[in-house]
Amino acid sequence: MKSSQKVIDYLNFLLAGELGARDQYFIHSQMYAEWELGKLHDRIYHEMEDETLHARLIINRIIMLGGTPNMQVGELNIGTDVPSMLKSDLDLEYSVQEHLKEGIALCEAERDYVTRDMLVRQLEDTEQDHAHWLEKQLRLIELMGLNNYLQSQTAEPNMVASAH
Repeated sequence: MKSSQKVIDYLNFLLAGELGARDQYFIHSQMYAEWELGKLHDRIYHEMEDETLHARLIINRIIMLGGTPNMQVGELNIGTDVPSMLKSDLDLEYSVQEHLKEGIALCEAERDYVTRDMLVRQLEDTEQDHAHWLEKQLRLIELMGLNNYLQSQTAEPNMVASAH
């Protein structure tokens, strides 16, 4: 199935962002595990898995549309402490939201409604799950103070999940 080259090119742009997000979340999850912040590790590792799924869907769609996936990874912004890690992940999600909205508009203009619907589902996940959760964590740090927040996040990381 051939598609608009504009759509394929934009999907490759989105793919780079998803791959970058996946890698950033993976690094952050491992940092949380090292710091014995198991609850943060588990949640951020889950986000890494979601980003991997998004990338897989985009790859499959590019191939179906007759394109070749470009596996270049987008820019990473690795934090150095919990607040900066959460903030850099939230900034990433805000950027992804804007890029998805641009992609949705492009797909509508190019009359590719199946790709549009796939991007709408990813936008819902980004807004309602990823970004909203990160916003809540930063708000909790403000309300509780960093030390209380960190104490609430201590637990053994679920390394079984991350071993798969």
